[in-house]
Amino acid sequence: MSTAPPPTGPGPHRPPDFTEVQASREFGELRRSYRSFAFPLTVAFILWYLLYVLLSSYAGGFMGTKVFGNVNVAFVLGIAQFVTTFLIAWWYARHAAAKLDPRAQAIKSRVEGDA
Repeated sequence: MSTAPPPTGPGPHRPPDFTEVQASREFGELRRSYRSFAFPLTVAFILWYLLYVLLSSYAGGFMGTKVFGNVNVAFVLGIAQFVTTFLIAWWYARHAAAKLDPRAQAIKSRVEGDA
């Protein structure tokens, strides 16, 4: 009785050459598409966050300005931080589904098909 797994295909198995995949034009386009979306958005969000922190630290009078009732500018901007976080996550998910995932799947299919 043999416990070895059955062969998965004809001939010896050759692992994918990942350095070749990384150097491919297709992978470069995927990486460019990701970076052109993620980096500017990350920088913009960090600047927006730092603006909130700086205003909270150095512009107490402005941040304490009442907008309506007991709601002040600091509270509105704080809630806006949460809203923008969720909007960025939603926007990235849409971008990834439309632009990144199909390209990544094509690369994966090609690599797995060659293996």
